[in-house]
Amino acid sequence: MKMRHGGDITTYSKLYQNELIDFSSNINPLGYPKGLKEFWKKHMNEGIKYPDIKYRKLKSHIAHYLHCNEDEVLVGNGAMEILDAVYNLCQNVEICYPSFGEYLDRAKIRKLNVTSIPLKDDLTVDMKLLDETLQENTIFILGNPNNPTGYRLEKDKLLKIYQMVREREGLLVLDEVFFEFCDYDYDSIELFRAYEFERVVIIRAATKYFALPGVRLGYACTNKRLIEELNKIILPWNVNIFADLAGQYIFNQEVYMEDSKKWIRSEREYVTTELEKLPGIKVYPGDCNFLLIQLQNHLEEEVLTFFLERGILIRTCSSFQGLGNNHIRIAIKGRDDNNKLLEVFREFLQEN
Repeated sequence: MKMRHGGDITTYSKLYQNELIDFSSNINPLGYPKGLKEFWKKHMNEGIKYPDIKYRKLKSHIAHYLHCNEDEVLVGNGAMEILDAVYNLCQNVEICYPSFGEYLDRAKIRKLNVTSIPLKDDLTVDMKLLDETLQENTIFILGNPNNPTGYRLEKDKLLKIYQMVREREGLLVLDEVFFEFCDYDYDSIELFRAYEFERVVIIRAATKYFALPGVRLGYACTNKRLIEELNKIILPWNVNIFADLAGQYIFNQEVYMEDSKKWIRSEREYVTTELEKLPGIKVYPGDCNFLLIQLQNHLEEEVLTFFLERGILIRTCSSFQGLGNNHIRIAIKGRDDNNKLLEVFREFLQEN
């Protein structure tokens, strides 16, 4: 059975008697910001009435966080609801692979004309091939950073891609749900503000960085005209009151944000360095809170079973188009859990 998404503890927990350490889901190991639980409790009575249908407070907090205008913000029940709404704007979509499987799945459900182009051998965007294949009036979607590679586009390359899309009167969609884990060498919101967000949609979420996957809060930034179109497509009251309240709290937690960034950077470098010492695997040194690993002499199911028997769930990657059955993905966690993962990896490679 192919693993379509990470975090499926219920399916795999039956194979291990005790609690699993979940390395398949890429969530901030620091957890959600302190004080949020108390904030929810304080406003618990909000649950007995409808949220503000226009989400004015929520959009105000998001706009302040993103440094954009409130009428340039769209909110959704997770990032994928926003992507699904965007897919209503055009009949053509181009997708690089390997990438998040829902890009293709949602496009098929919407019966869009899909062009899939492979990444290069180093798993970066093939600019020449993109220029040759990108058609007129096409949505081009990119993970930035990409899942499962963890790679973020360089600023100059991103701007070149944007110019290609604009010249063809298309729409660039950036899935940036892992954005905050990366080093701030540039911010795409700031970058595209100079273009008034013309022909670009930047999607982010509270899921990963703020460790709130169950709350389902996604948000996007684009120009006012496109926001108006998307608001006609999105269902009313699509964000529940607890997601609304979370968004009014989490975006001004500067200490939490800085601590999270430092923690992830330090642990990512540590885990990458230790894994690169091991024979029989190739590590792709990504830019965020997970790592893609190529197994040179083993199959993903062997590793999955071995790790499960020792209380660790990893993400197999054969469901990602173009990767086959010899790749896995692991999240970056706290030092103790990371050391357990490394210990099991060493044990597996020594015994096999």
